[in-house]
Amino acid sequence: MTEVSPLIIDCEGEELIGLLHPGESTTGVVVVVGGPQYRIGSHRQFLLLARNLSAAGMPVLRFDCRGMGDSSGSFPGFEHLDTDIRAAVDCLISSAPQVRQVILWGLCDAASAILMYAHTDERITGVTILNPWVRSETGLARAQVRHYYLQRFFQREFWLRLLQGKVPIGEALGGFVDKLRQGSRQAATSVPASPRDFVRRMQAGLQRFKGGVLCVLSGQDITAAEFSELIKESEWRDLMARPGIRTERLARANHTFATAEDRAQVEALTLHWLSSLDAQEKNSNSP
Repeated sequence: MTEVSPLIIDCEGEELIGLLHPGESTTGVVVVVGGPQYRIGSHRQFLLLARNLSAAGMPVLRFDCRGMGDSSGSFPGFEHLDTDIRAAVDCLISSAPQVRQVILWGLCDAASAILMYAHTDERITGVTILNPWVRSETGLARAQVRHYYLQRFFQREFWLRLLQGKVPIGEALGGFVDKLRQGSRQAATSVPASPRDFVRRMQAGLQRFKGGVLCVLSGQDITAAEFSELIKESEWRDLMARPGIRTERLARANHTFATAEDRAQVEALTLHWLSSLDAQEKNSNSP
């Protein structure tokens, strides 16, 4: 196993604790971690990913944001991680000076933070976002109607339990009608009009970002379902159809890719995508 270097990253006077997995590639990866996670990840996902990418020659930095894990300070919220991410990118490049392009990788609200940040840093040439967090009352209701209630209505087990009196029909129908009403509101009301709203910031960030994007969505996750519903709207749909943006769906995966098989798929997708970006970078620099 390759030796991992512990790092202390300065971030506005606070100390972020990071671990650098070595690699000689000119492509480096920063694993961004939102709350309430820390640098190892659920089911050791971030650790295993970093080991895998490092074994393929890519330096990987995973770190705890302010107030999380072993880092000092107070967690500023995923909407305000720009300073933490920039400090981590600075540290990666100073620790692995051969790196010429940096990839940000993040799950859930860390993916949201990445979309808000990436366009502000010209060193970022690609992002991998998994199940981005876009929670709103209306968006959640739509996702529940289309990805939970409708699926249940087509399940034989649900109807058997209903006929046997094990599922209160009033409760089942009442919940469905309530979510249907919430989800049928106009699309404009699903996202607050404030220009500071994080979903609008994510959209604006993606519009401005010129690098590559790998989006991985789980099939058994309400957060991924909410994002899937959001990107059906015209502006998001056009953005996600842009060249250089690739979307992969893992039908059986849950939010944190809990099984070894799902984690292996994510690692393989990430490595293949990173290799293609690395090849593009080499071709663009060839005479």
